[in-house]
Amino acid sequence: MNAYLKQLVELVDIDKKIDSFEPRIEQIRAELDGKLNAQKDLEAKIEKHNEDLQDNELKKRKNELHLTELNDKLKSLSEKSGAVKTEKEMKALQLEEEIAKEQIDFANDEIERFDKIGELKTTEIEAFKKEIEEMQEEIADVQKETDVQLETLDKERMNVFGDKQTLMSAMSQNIIVFYEKIRRWAGNTTVVPVKKQACYGCYMRINDHTYANVIKGEEITTCPHCGRILYLEPQNEEESAES
Repeated sequence: MNAYLKQLVELVDIDKKIDSFEPRIEQIRAELDGKLNAQKDLEAKIEKHNEDLQDNELKKRKNELHLTELNDKLKSLSEKSGAVKTEKEMKALQLEEEIAKEQIDFANDEIERFDKIGELKTTEIEAFKKEIEEMQEEIADVQKETDVQLETLDKERMNVFGDKQTLMSAMSQNIIVFYEKIRRWAGNTTVVPVKKQACYGCYMRINDHTYANVIKGEEITTCPHCGRILYLEPQNEEESAES
């Protein structure tokens, strides 16, 4: 395997390590993010409950105002009853009183219902706040542990970036451009091994001429099917020599 090809194999391995850091960071943050999201959910519930309480209070006040109006109306009807002259007028007045009393009963029931809703929402808000309070202590502990792990991972990542920088500084610029051009679409399968005379990027069998060039390893060879850079792993080199 020539020097350029060795550098490319090493470079793709480094890029694989670099790309592996993001999922590792997500894994480290998973517990913390889960608790933070749970806290946000509780805060959203509190906000929604407060909105419901305001709406509930508004509806209760409307019923209280309506109740005042109905009581005034009932008082007025009672005063009118003394001035009634005919039976027809009396029946009409009694009907109005019955309707007003039914509306008063309904308004009172509604006020009572809104009071119960308000009490329930307030109790739930207090429970949510207590849960958040307890959760914040857990979050603080997990945050400390997460920060330590992320700091360690960041140091490891900086070392890998340093290795890449050192390697690329020793590589031909043309080779780097060629590698990056393929990497744009092939990602971490830019440089792949050949096994059983097949490209392990597209898994297509390569022809004998291309395979012979890969075995020699004297120059950079690409897959005729997909364009990835091919190389033969050390154990396969020995097997090919024996065959």
